[in-house]
Amino acid sequence: MSKVRKIVFATNNKHKLEEIRKIADNQLQILSLSEINCNEEIDETGATLEENALVKARYVKERYGYDCFADDTGLEVEALEGGPGVYSARYAGEGCHPEDNMQKLLSVLQGVESRNARFRTVIALLINGEEHLFEGVVSGRIIEEKRGGSGFGYDPIFMPEGYQQTFAELGNDIKNRISHRAIATEKLMEFLMKR
Repeated sequence: MSKVRKIVFATNNKHKLEEIRKIADNQLQILSLSEINCNEEIDETGATLEENALVKARYVKERYGYDCFADDTGLEVEALEGGPGVYSARYAGEGCHPEDNMQKLLSVLQGVESRNARFRTVIALLINGEEHLFEGVVSGRIIEEKRGGSGFGYDPIFMPEGYQQTFAELGNDIKNRISHRAIATEKLMEFLMKR
């Protein structure tokens, strides 16, 4: 790939945008929705992470014409049969704050012994009239109280396997190397670099 490819990341989440730009490490010029003047909120109407990622990517491709990718991420807790999953961002209700989601999850898991969980990210890529999906998974467990000040979402209560610190304690540099989003983005980057 001689020149840097421009591609839109269909998200309004500044944290995700910043994280994925760091992971991509200037191998792609990643445009935000606001940079292409897409200011509307794209409804996530899918029943799965895959469907939601495709909904967002198709919306941008159909209305703005750009090659693009979108992701959806869910925290899947074993004791909750995979929940909150696709509803992770609105677990405590529509328009809730990430802090509310964390508190609800900690409350629901109070007294529950099995705290195994995994973060799963699915990236949908629309390019040259084709659709591709890339998945990243990181296993771990939900701890009993918040720890750490970096990251976002459920990071202060999720401890990845093989570590004694939460994502929020590990810091962005380590998280961006080992996270679900990093794994899915790496697969996306490998695919794009081969084209």
